[in-house]
Amino acid sequence: MTHPTATHGPPRDHYDVVVAGGGPAGCAAALTLSRAGRTVLLADWATGPPKIGEALVPVARLLLHDLQIADTVLTTDHLPCHGNHSAWGSTALHTVDFIRDPYGHGWHLDRPLFDRALRTAARKAGVDVAEHTAVRRPVRRGDGTWRLTLRTTDTGPRTITCRWIVDATGRRAAIAVPAGARRHVEDRLTAHHLTLDALPGATDGHSLVESAPNGWWYTALLPSRRRLVSYFTDPDLFTPGDFRRGLLTARYVAPTARLHEFGTTSRLRRAPAHSAHLDHVHGDGWIAAGDAAVAFDPLSSQGILTALYTGLGAGQAIDAHLRSTPGALEAYTAKIATARTAYANAHRIAYTQESRWPDHTFWSRRQGAARSRGGWR
Repeated sequence: MTHPTATHGPPRDHYDVVVAGGGPAGCAAALTLSRAGRTVLLADWATGPPKIGEALVPVARLLLHDLQIADTVLTTDHLPCHGNHSAWGSTALHTVDFIRDPYGHGWHLDRPLFDRALRTAARKAGVDVAEHTAVRRPVRRGDGTWRLTLRTTDTGPRTITCRWIVDATGRRAAIAVPAGARRHVEDRLTAHHLTLDALPGATDGHSLVESAPNGWWYTALLPSRRRLVSYFTDPDLFTPGDFRRGLLTARYVAPTARLHEFGTTSRLRRAPAHSAHLDHVHGDGWIAAGDAAVAFDPLSSQGILTALYTGLGAGQAIDAHLRSTPGALEAYTAKIATARTAYANAHRIAYTQESRWPDHTFWSRRQGAARSRGGWR
């Protein structure tokens, strides 16, 4: 089976902008630029296991309306999220309901469906979408353009040129780092997650977070009515046996997960969840968005929201820069810095609220870093 490189006429040899990465950040940037009249190629590599269990907070409606896609990507196939339960800092269970939120409820996303809907919206807006395609070997040329290779999983490589590249490749920042940016990794948080089999009649519309001596748990019902159970800790503090032992002793997650009733046919998976940022988010002909620019701890529930926000901002910055608007790129840098500062403050407060296990390595690392202002230790 072949995947078309472009969706609007014959493939181009030159674009104003190539966006590397077809997730929320890349799609938001591509949509913004195409609607501004720029020629855009969105290259989506989409390899590895699909992302699951991600939530979208209610305020994201504003960004989706700004991108003119709220009515097309928030379908009934996603599961409404009506609030969050948490046992953090004590054994008491605290609940935040979205019933009074001015933007309504949030969503537990069918993430592959959500991303496909974003790419479909990009196509409809005039973006050329290259599925299963990676951007390789970008070279900055003397005339101020990039020469790069598009490599797909089922066709030969193709060389194109462009004026700008958006790095939306996730935490690895595959364009920005080779271009000279440095990634600052602030911790080593890793997610270990298991998807439990569907239980007929399951209707829970809340997520649940519960802290533990060497990390914290998260569980939520997925749109498939399967249940996701995730444990977040540092790699050196985890062995596979820890997952089941810890789950069975979790005061709230254990009865919610009802492992003996759900059962599981899936295996335990691992994914990076650390906080990180680039020392600069744009350079000569490139700009970073999403996790490539700034990656947040999932405890914040800000991942997809930040991806949409930075993708929109990156697209606006490139368009303004190409129109010779003074300070457009610097304004984008300031937006990222403001978002990162707000996140860092909230992150520090959240982790210092859990004081029951000060001598456990997981918590002493984070609370020590907060006190020293020196980041990861």
